[in-house]
Amino acid sequence: MIGITCRLGEKDVFYLRRFYAEAVEYAGGVPVYIPLIPDRGYLDSLCGRLDGVLLSGSDSDLDPVYYGEEPHPKLGSVIPERDETDLLLLEMIEERKLPLLAICFGMQSLNVARGGKLIQDIESQVGTPLKHDQGEPFDRHSHAIRIEKGTLLEELAGELTARVNSSHHQALKDPGSNLQPAAWASDGIIEAVIDPRQDRFVLGVQWHPEIAWERDVFSQAIFRKFIEAASGE
Repeated sequence: MIGITCRLGEKDVFYLRRFYAEAVEYAGGVPVYIPLIPDRGYLDSLCGRLDGVLLSGSDSDLDPVYYGEEPHPKLGSVIPERDETDLLLLEMIEERKLPLLAICFGMQSLNVARGGKLIQDIESQVGTPLKHDQGEPFDRHSHAIRIEKGTLLEELAGELTARVNSSHHQALKDPGSNLQPAAWASDGIIEAVIDPRQDRFVLGVQWHPEIAWERDVFSQAIFRKFIEAASGE
């Protein structure tokens, strides 16, 4: 059973785009949604029933107070319930060694939970020529990534380069504890991280494999490997 974090929409609605659940089910998992209730007792009880966790993307930005910075003028909206739920979940995932797939915002919250920092706005703070917020259609492969040789990501991609979609304006600045960068865009932005410890599965990606899973073999491989880890294989 794979827990997937929800989003919080207008009018106090918990929701999630269908692609996350469909990709998990395709790979052999049983998807269940995790509402954004930042209560330690509730989340601990829930994690005791899960085989893995998928931290989804979000239209919001993580509050920079969690990594010791003031808000940049280009900081987007902040949803406290999402921040608090992710960070509590990440404590429990670490304690229980639950397999984790962290996507986009999820990878950013993983990094901050491990003591890392974020670039609050790529365009204004880094000034790279590469567009990381591609807009629609969101499943389009908009730029290439370079993959670190010998990593799990190379195994999944089958080569040292891949093309991915891109829908973010923030990125990892300083990788957190036990997070090893595994892929980069051509402008140096970190696109994926892994936890090198052998007793757990942790993969964070800055792009959205759930959007592309129906036609992209790399995305399919990511979800299959995650479900294999959650199944104890």
